[in-house]
Amino acid sequence: MLEILYQDEWLVAVNKPSGWLVHRSWLDRDEKVVVMQTVRDQIGQHVFTVHRLDRPTSGVLLMALSSEVAHLLSQQFEQHKMQKTYHAVVRGWLDGSATLDYPLVEELDKIADKFATQERTAQPAVTDYRSLAQVEMPVAISRYNSARYTLVEMSPRTGRKHQLRRHMVHLRHPIIGDSAHGDLRQNRGAAEHFGMNRLMLHASALSLTHPVTGEPLVIRAGLDRVWQGMLEHFGWQDQIPEVPRVEFADEAVQDKPTE
Repeated sequence: MLEILYQDEWLVAVNKPSGWLVHRSWLDRDEKVVVMQTVRDQIGQHVFTVHRLDRPTSGVLLMALSSEVAHLLSQQFEQHKMQKTYHAVVRGWLDGSATLDYPLVEELDKIADKFATQERTAQPAVTDYRSLAQVEMPVAISRYNSARYTLVEMSPRTGRKHQLRRHMVHLRHPIIGDSAHGDLRQNRGAAEHFGMNRLMLHASALSLTHPVTGEPLVIRAGLDRVWQGMLEHFGWQDQIPEVPRVEFADEAVQDKPTE
């Protein structure tokens, strides 16, 4: 069962574990456990997705309980009227806070976009970020004599594919566990020494206007055991007190790394 963060007669939000697909995909036909069907069976009602989280990303996933409400929520997403807050662990020391305005060319999937037009223009992509904490551990990883990490809070103003991952890479501070854009040796070292064996990106909160009642709504998702272990290991337990801690009955693992 998934942790239900919020539910009324129009909406349901769950805490998506890392490693779960949002819905079935022909790209992974063997995957039987997906969020949509699990939530449908859990609440006994059909659900409609209005946004996505990548498979290795955990956190708040909002769904509608009717197509009409799904349309209203989709409009809020498209008009950037929802505020999404993420937390991540990145390689190295990233200082201060800033707004990164760096356009991104749409990433194409090798299979799904095989026949799509390959020439794409860069699209606007804007992310607000701030450093919350830094640590240096006396462990040699790759060519470095020590391991440095930064806990970062991010709020994307746009919704480009892999925007947060790619923006952190642009800053030369890739998110730990990012098998598509990060450093494979760093990822392996972080997993081996500090238990960070998944993409360290979590959708902590989603702020929106309720599409039916018009009331402001803030939905928060707790952190899993990997995150909790990392926070304790680095002494960061008090850095994000507004985000609760949770225990999943069956923690899923991240999808296989891309070599």
